[in-house]
This record gives sequence, C-alpha cells and structure tokens, in this order.
Amino acid sequence: MTETRAEAPRTPQPVMGLYDTMMWQTIRDGALQLQHCESCGTTLYPPAPVCPHCLSDKLEWRAVSGRGTVLSWVVFHKSYLDAYPAPYNVIAVRLDEGAVIVSNLEPPLPDAGSWIGRKVKMIYKTMPDGLVLPKFVLDTDGGA
Repeated sequence: MTETRAEAPRTPQPVMGLYDTMMWQTIRDGALQLQHCESCGTTLYPPAPVCPHCLSDKLEWRAVSGRGTVLSWVVFHKSYLDAYPAPYNVIAVRLDEGAVIVSNLEPPLPDAGSWIGRKVKMIYKTMPDGLVLPKFVLDTDGGA
C-alpha cells in the first residue's frame, strides 16, 4: 500500500493589479515599500495612481520600517479558507509611517484583552505554496 501525502492548502493569491505589482515584489524581497506622496507626505496603502488625500500623482516608492501599532483585532473560530484553519486572527496595524494594513499576528499572542495598542513589527513568512506574506509579531525589543 502506498501512502500519499496530502498537499498543503493553496494560499489565496493576492490581486496583482497595475499598482500592486511593485509592492508584492518588495514583499517577496523581504523589504516592504509603499507609495509616498511627495506633495502631502501621505504613505499610501493600498497602492494607487494618485494620493487619496491631495490627488497628486507625484508618488515614489519608499521602504517602510515595518513597525506599527495594533488598531483592531479579531479571532475567527470558523474556517472560511482551507489555508487558514480556525482559530486564526486578523489584525489592523497602523504602521509608524501612517498607513493601515491588515494581516495576522504570529505567536506568541497577547492575552485577549491586551491586543489593541500593542507595538508590533513585520516579518515575512513564506507559505507552503511559496507565496511570501507580511505578518506581524509583538515588538518585544521596543523598536530599537
């Protein structure tokens, strides 16, 4: 009798639109860059053709620190996608540069009542199917 190993669930693939390609390339490279408006200083996420605050098209790609603060969180106890078995968390993080991104917090996790306001830092996790995703961990070194 021959045993076959079940394939790992495929990670949902990101939408690769005209303005997203550069961002996902920098994620694959392990150094996230986001668009920065040269007119008003806004850091854009998601990428766009113009700044949503001042409508300037003077945008440049800049590296971000990957550090931020948890604004919101939820733990799902139902599995909606095979690649994310329950329970799993989703967090909204305001990066130090101002943009808010949605991701997951990797273990160790804080107590249930102490997620909001926690300092986090970005890591780059390669999924079983090879996709690299930005995730977060608690920033235990205080941003140093």
